[in-house]
Amino acid sequence: CFPPQVSPSRHSLKQLEKMRCLRKRSAVPCLGLLLLCLLFMNLYMEDGHVLAGDKQLLSETATHPPSPARPPHAPRPDSNFSAARNISYRYLAGTPLPRKRFLTIGLSSVKRKKGNYLLETIKSIFEQSSYEELKEIAVVVQLADFDWAWCAGMAQDISQKFAHHIIAGRLLVIHVPEEHYPVLEGLKRNYNDPAERVKFRSKQNVDYAFLLNFCANLSDYYVMLEDDVRCSRNFLTAVKKVITSREGSYWVTLEFSKLGYIGKLYHSRDLPRLARFLLMFYQEMPCDWLLIHFRGLLAQKEVIRFKPSLFQHMGYYSSYKGAENKLKDDDFEEESLDIPDNPPANLHTNMNVFENYEASKAYSSGDEYFWGKAPATGDFYGVVFEKPIKISRIKVATGTEDRQNDILHHGALEVGEKVVGSKKGRQCSTYLRLGEFRNGKFEATDVEHKVLFDVSCVRIVVTKGQKEWLIIRSVSIWTSQTPSS
Repeated sequence: CFPPQVSPSRHSLKQLEKMRCLRKRSAVPCLGLLLLCLLFMNLYMEDGHVLAGDKQLLSETATHPPSPARPPHAPRPDSNFSAARNISYRYLAGTPLPRKRFLTIGLSSVKRKKGNYLLETIKSIFEQSSYEELKEIAVVVQLADFDWAWCAGMAQDISQKFAHHIIAGRLLVIHVPEEHYPVLEGLKRNYNDPAERVKFRSKQNVDYAFLLNFCANLSDYYVMLEDDVRCSRNFLTAVKKVITSREGSYWVTLEFSKLGYIGKLYHSRDLPRLARFLLMFYQEMPCDWLLIHFRGLLAQKEVIRFKPSLFQHMGYYSSYKGAENKLKDDDFEEESLDIPDNPPANLHTNMNVFENYEASKAYSSGDEYFWGKAPATGDFYGVVFEKPIKISRIKVATGTEDRQNDILHHGALEVGEKVVGSKKGRQCSTYLRLGEFRNGKFEATDVEHKVLFDVSCVRIVVTKGQKEWLIIRSVSIWTSQTPSS
């Protein structure tokens, strides 16, 4: 027999109804709070100015260390895999970017035995950028150490120190779990490196591959920095100038530092291929050697490096065993806005050019130059602009450190107007002499106040022949306002 059913009393029904009402009332404030939080994040995602009270709120609510719980176990890739796998990235700070930027700056960092420079590097990136530049960049920091406690602690430090930039949607911190890494033990001992060194550089290749893969769709361009770097002021503006100057020419990698994997710029469209390349050959050689091969395979045979360097190595201790690393880039300059504009132009000369040191190489900001055999009186090097321009400053340097006598011993610089002639032989019909070379150098400022016309040509003229050959290391031109039509 079943026990008889007992009908609930009126008193118990009233109690039940009260509990239901209480639940509904408590749920309303929670939902309201959630909506306010979402509205807050949306409101400030693109705002560069965060009130002190909002920063305080963020530091209290968004800087708790992420949970160490790992995602479901993923199969460990084979050591010889040749394509990027599906990687689950864990966000330790920040959220997916709301819009595409001009430039992504990638940093990969691991725990160091001595010293840690990551926070200083992030600080330098932001402090050396103007508010307008900050709108066009995204910074992605990958914490690539397998020590979860270190990653969580560092993510919390970054979140507290750079809360403003996380809210503005320009700073992300990510992590890839160890399960996604290929085999890092028993690798090939290339170049007679000790096993521990091989493991370190092989893991670094995979770290970079995962970072590149993540950043592939965030911006038009990508630059890789190491985690112990100081930036020059307004480096983004300098990078944009260089990209504009290379418009129409083919390039895979532009280099803004001669050290390591610092200041290497790519088209974001090439990042997936580069990521797969690093994964394919991760145990073969260090990343900076692999990058040379990647560039060559994509038909850029020569280094395209720019001066002054925009990034400087500042770390004293290496991330590998805390070894000392005193490398410095002697081409680095804190103020990068000195990079010339060099508007689009055709370059030509009547000098006898040595090998492939053609005229165009002196007009580039790269580490290359024009080299001509002993010039005679009347020989010239000409720049013919595609459109007439207003010039504020002109600077020409001849000779190099190891060829200090291959300078222009006797010469002058002239500017001209009214282009005449065919495409191959274009030059100006009249010229105005701005000044003479001194010790192989020429510089003129306030040119727009000395020259009353819009300049169509700049010409370097040899005023007395010389037995020495001539190297024109750089022709630098800065423009003022656009001339009126």
